[in-house]
Amino acid sequence: MIGRPPRAATTIATWFGCGYSPAAPGTVGSAAAIGIAILIEHFAGWRPLWFAALAIIVAAPAIWAAGETARQAKIKDPQFVVVDEVVGQWLALAGARSLNGKLNWITWLAAFLLFRLFDIWKPFPVRQLEFLPGGVGIVADDLMAGLYAALVLFLAGWFNLY
Repeated sequence: MIGRPPRAATTIATWFGCGYSPAAPGTVGSAAAIGIAILIEHFAGWRPLWFAALAIIVAAPAIWAAGETARQAKIKDPQFVVVDEVVGQWLALAGARSLNGKLNWITWLAAFLLFRLFDIWKPFPVRQLEFLPGGVGIVADDLMAGLYAALVLFLAGWFNLY
C-alpha cells in the first residue's frame, strides 16, 4: 500500500466513483451533488442556506482527499477528482430563494448551470485560486465558483426571476 492514497481518499475524491465517468466527470460530480441535495431537501426539509454549512463541513475532507489523490496520480488537478465540484455545487445552492421552503426545478437547474458556468469560465479570482498548493488549490477554485453562482442566484431571486 506504500505510495497509494488511502482508499477513503480516492473514494471521497472521486465522489464514490462519479469522477470515473468517461465523459464530463466534473459535470457528473455536480449532477450527483444536485441529486443528493434534492433528496436532502425533500426528505429532511433543508433550506438552501444549510447547503453552505454542508459545503464547509465537507471542504476539509475534500481538501485532504483531493490532495492525497492528486499527489499519488502526480497530476496537479486530476479530472477524476470531482469532490471539489460537489462542495462548490452545494455552496451555489446557498444563494437560492425558496418558496414555502422548497426549491423548484428552475432553481435546481439554474444552480447547476450557473455553477458549471463559473467553474468552466473561471473569472477572477477563480483561476488564480487553482494555483494554491495541493488539495487547497483543487477545492478553493470551485468554492469561489460556487460563491459566484450563489450570488447570481441570490440576486435573481431578489428580483423574482425564478
